[in-house]
Amino acid sequence: MTVLQRMLDTGVVAVMRKTTPETIIPIAQALRDGGVTSLEITVETPKVLTLIEKVKDELGDEVMVGAGTVLDAETARAALMAGASFIFSPTVREETIEMTKRYGAVSVAGAFTPTEILTAYEKGADMIKVFPASVVGPRFFKDIKGPLPHIPIMPTGGVDINNTSDYIKAGAVAVGAGSTLVKQADQITDNYLADLTNKAKAFIEAVEKGRNGR
Repeated sequence: MTVLQRMLDTGVVAVMRKTTPETIIPIAQALRDGGVTSLEITVETPKVLTLIEKVKDELGDEVMVGAGTVLDAETARAALMAGASFIFSPTVREETIEMTKRYGAVSVAGAFTPTEILTAYEKGADMIKVFPASVVGPRFFKDIKGPLPHIPIMPTGGVDINNTSDYIKAGAVAVGAGSTLVKQADQITDNYLADLTNKAKAFIEAVEKGRNGR
């Protein structure tokens, strides 16, 4: 199964910021145990390349790890060399998409308007993330799927357990969940990890609920 198909099957991408080499593996394992196996680590996170390498080395194919908030082709290449399987960008930048596809990875470009969504897809992005989705809400996705039904789109920004199924019912193929899933904590405890697994399960269930039209 391809990386893109695995991302689409689970339907949830965990967006992580400010994780550390000491916390990344327990967090990744807790998410995996809850069914979330697509992990996006944003590039402004200190030692992000080390984090990507660590997840890739220690968890292998159990999870898919990629880089987020990638603004240029150079950063994309560095992340890909560290083992990233996908690259998320907040904007449409052709050079970043080209670099990602050159190395056989999944490109997810950020867009906000119908023109940007179509442009990103025509430039080679595999999936388009609508960001910030909180500004437009699920109705936007339903409206976009009318003229652009062939383009896979997902919301990021403001996605939580209460609106995930609405986004999926409206036509989103997946969701990106940040602090509503992986909340920053001063200390990673057993209770924190158990709660994280439970939240991951809840997001997966919400995606299934949306796909079943409920």
